[in-house]
Amino acid sequence: MRKFYVGGNWKMNGSKKDIEALICNLSNADLDPATEIMVGVPSIYLDYVKKLLPKNIQLSAQNCYKVPNGAFTGEISPAMIKDVGGCWVILGHSERRHIFGESDQLVAEKVCHALSEGLCVVACVGEKIEERECGLTEEVVYRQTKAIADYVTDWSKVVIAYEPVWAIGTGKTATPQQAQEVHCQIRQWLKKNVNEKVAEQTRIIYGGSVTGKNAAELAKEKDIDGFLVGGASLKPEFIDIVNSKRK
Repeated sequence: MRKFYVGGNWKMNGSKKDIEALICNLSNADLDPATEIMVGVPSIYLDYVKKLLPKNIQLSAQNCYKVPNGAFTGEISPAMIKDVGGCWVILGHSERRHIFGESDQLVAEKVCHALSEGLCVVACVGEKIEERECGLTEEVVYRQTKAIADYVTDWSKVVIAYEPVWAIGTGKTATPQQAQEVHCQIRQWLKKNVNEKVAEQTRIIYGGSVTGKNAAELAKEKDIDGFLVGGASLKPEFIDIVNSKRK
């Protein structure tokens, strides 16, 4: 059984006051113990959040660089993330790829280094609207997945997040059937190109305007193992998303 996984990506949002309210809400909530929970916070608040988080919620950075240290102004390393108590990092998010120009190769090298330093990785893949409309979803997602897979030796430390770019922050959500189709394709790719055990055990989560209202339907799909949540992770409905698999 693949343990259901829900990550909250706070993106570039929050203040100490906001964070205290968010964590207070999470700390007082009845969260499904069968769900693994993570929050991805701005790097400047990693240490602060770690001191406040309840033990049943893990700390993640939203990005990191591909080397331990050096003259890379503005970057942070996996070693720094670990030093302040983080155990996860989100890599390859569409905003990193399409706003900041990160290539498949750079994302893959970041994944490689983060894993080598002992972090777990949420590795993001997904197509833009024009790619979907041209029938290129499978090609794009396979290309991005292969770049990452070439550098992974321990898949137990990797969660793949399928995030169709056209559904991130737009209010548009892939239907459960659309999401399931791509998740199934990714799992089949892993089976063919890595091995059957990895395909069966690797968690593939969905991201793209996930809300408390649509999470339960999405969670019913066979190959959807959880969610990477953006805007809704800053709202009380994040609790409903965490609990979306609860019977």
